[in-house]
Amino acid sequence: MSVSPQLLPHEHTLSLKTEVLADVLINVENILIIQDLDGVCMGLVKDPLTRVIDRNYVKATQAFEGHFYVLTNGEHIGERGVNGIIERAFGNPAEVKAKGLYLPGLAGGGVQWQDRQGNVSHPGVSEAELEFLAEVPPTIKRRLRRFFEQKSTAAEIENLEECIQASVLENKASPSANLNTFYDQLREYPQIYMDLQKDMQNLMQELLQEAQIKGLGDSFFVHYAPNLGRDLNGQELLRPAQAQDSGTTDFQFMLQGAIKEAGVLGLLNRYYFQRTGSYPLGEDFNVRQAPKTLEELLALVKANFDPKDMPLMIGVGDTVNSSVEDIQGRVTVRRGGSDRNFLQLIQNIGQELNTGNIIVYIDSSQGEVKNRKPVKIGQHETSGDEIVVLEGPGDVRDVDEPLTLNFVFHKGHQQYSQFFQKAAREREASDQR
Repeated sequence: MSVSPQLLPHEHTLSLKTEVLADVLINVENILIIQDLDGVCMGLVKDPLTRVIDRNYVKATQAFEGHFYVLTNGEHIGERGVNGIIERAFGNPAEVKAKGLYLPGLAGGGVQWQDRQGNVSHPGVSEAELEFLAEVPPTIKRRLRRFFEQKSTAAEIENLEECIQASVLENKASPSANLNTFYDQLREYPQIYMDLQKDMQNLMQELLQEAQIKGLGDSFFVHYAPNLGRDLNGQELLRPAQAQDSGTTDFQFMLQGAIKEAGVLGLLNRYYFQRTGSYPLGEDFNVRQAPKTLEELLALVKANFDPKDMPLMIGVGDTVNSSVEDIQGRVTVRRGGSDRNFLQLIQNIGQELNTGNIIVYIDSSQGEVKNRKPVKIGQHETSGDEIVVLEGPGDVRDVDEPLTLNFVFHKGHQQYSQFFQKAAREREASDQR
């Protein structure tokens, strides 16, 4: 009887065998973990101000010092920034700074850099751009008030002003409207919620036009989360609300170049400096200088990064989707999700340079925010008694999905957090032997 060869970690597809991934985290020295935050190590909530993070998870990231970076469209700083969440978890901001417990990496889609001590900078961003961004949150608030002044249902919404305050994210580099609270309040008025989505979309376009008038026409773009991918002009597509699905809830006004896939190169550039003493893309490289397409980004990696120093990269995210429409025989496939492209680039680098990069998916559908398709698990006719993933987060009709999710944490961020902490303990123990 022949024995099937054991799969290498990057050869797994939608696997629940996270012990295989643990072996990599514990025993491979030259790894680079690039991880999203919301939905990955924190639960998705309607009001971002209520987010919490496990302090033991934060401590565990230190076991991967120099090998772990975050990459998020959220921000490190500000009232809703991750730094405040960490400080509240420990109850002592001075301790967080002294012990280097802030999460290092790129926020704001890649334009906000932070080290372990919480030192923040915005490489490549001008004062004029930051001044324009500072005016976006009050503009969103005024627009929300105007929208509900024109709707009779405003009286039906409890604490309207509190909802408005909870929905406006006053981020320094990526001010946003988050409609999760309104989605919950408007469940009995789905058309009004969809009208609100459209109004926020219109506002974002008006802001882009205003920037154009002020000579900042090339400075900004709008990120929708979740979305339906991009149109032929490279603009992200709004995901309309459907039954039991809030669709696009986050309308983020962001700086051009602040896309996660470009952030991968920014982090890889810093990682190489740590190991080799030189920056392959130069010390002053920032994401706003990076090309826009996955093909161009991959070409930049091949041309500048020495393969012998290339780490095994592990991308971790929770926002990947696809949808298939068949209208009178014409099939249209939309692939979206704010983590999709950065995960795809990591996978493409691994395939091109034969480094075996790994993609990890966290099922965040169990949180308060209902716009993620849960993975489906169960027994397959070929799996015997073993529980396997029967359906991933994309449309089952999307048979040409280019992104392979190697490992799945189907129980969400808490399962991943516990797994990560255990791997950190064992990696530290391995280093001490």
